[in-house]
Amino acid sequence: MVDGFDPEYAQHCPTPNLDSIAGEGFLVSGKAMMPTVTNVNNTSLVTASYPDAHGIVSNFWRDRTGGEDVYMESGEYVVAETMFQRATRLGARSLLVSSKDKLRKLLGDGPTLCFSSEQPLGWVVDQVGTPPSIYSLEVNGWIVDAARAVLARESYDIVYLTTTDFAMHTYGPEHPEASRHLSLLDEAIGKLMESLPDVEFLLTADHGMSAKSRMVHLPDVLREHGIAAQAVPIIKDLYTVHHSNLGGCIYVYVDAADTNAALEVLRNTDGVDAAYPRSEAAARFRLMEDRIGDIMVLGGPEVVFGDPAEVDFPAGLRSHGSLYEDDVPILGCGGSYDGFEFLENRDVGRYVFERILV
Repeated sequence: MVDGFDPEYAQHCPTPNLDSIAGEGFLVSGKAMMPTVTNVNNTSLVTASYPDAHGIVSNFWRDRTGGEDVYMESGEYVVAETMFQRATRLGARSLLVSSKDKLRKLLGDGPTLCFSSEQPLGWVVDQVGTPPSIYSLEVNGWIVDAARAVLARESYDIVYLTTTDFAMHTYGPEHPEASRHLSLLDEAIGKLMESLPDVEFLLTADHGMSAKSRMVHLPDVLREHGIAAQAVPIIKDLYTVHHSNLGGCIYVYVDAADTNAALEVLRNTDGVDAAYPRSEAAARFRLMEDRIGDIMVLGGPEVVFGDPAEVDFPAGLRSHGSLYEDDVPILGCGGSYDGFEFLENRDVGRYVFERILV
């Protein structure tokens, strides 16, 4: 899972090893889950299910019952079986290596072995080297090299590698540093494939990435119409250097009596593409209804939602969360894909469940 691997990067950045893999197998364009954020899509892939089944509807969640805001970074929030848990049940071994430690916490209930660049294994560090900063171009190549070191020592049936999108948030597809990042990752993947001649390889992204130029604070807009509201950023996580918690989709909370009036205001707000009441949003995007806001708001192509009292709009911001970041590549080789259709990134997980872990 290459975090933030918008298809535009493949058009501008040389990736000879991935090109070779696609040439031997297949490459198609697919869709990500909504909202287009990391936790939602990684969980959809490893459970082969939609958010209404696995329960992860954002990176950051307002718990209506507990009355508190929490990061959705614990396995307790995942209510569907993961491929790691299925593997264990079938007597198979699974490995999870993540750049971001939050995904180790979220998805780490089940793998035979799991670690992150932020919480590495000592012997892996001795062999591969100290992990680069999570805010570096090199860290994603490190986790692939780390997985290669583990696989040279131990046997695993299922391996899940998931990266960080710092590079994509920071550099557009035509920037030389974007090419350098993908060259490092592509080189690491090439070495991994050379070391595993019989491997079946699948790759996709959790979401794309877009340049953003404007921030809209929806509670201020609603306040001007006499409606009290709170907005909870869907993209919010602990990696604020990436995106400053500014994304193109947000959950808005209002009193029930104000919902219709709020919807009318939001749908006529410049920069808002769509606003859906909770039940409609849940049905349209396959979300767990009791875990989302009263209203789900989607921004325009260059818009993010945030509070100017909490964050200054960063120059050159690139972010995600909306429907403008739902195009993702899906490629693979080494397997028998006849009759199997890859339309969404979660289909990579569905392939594992239906063709591998059976």
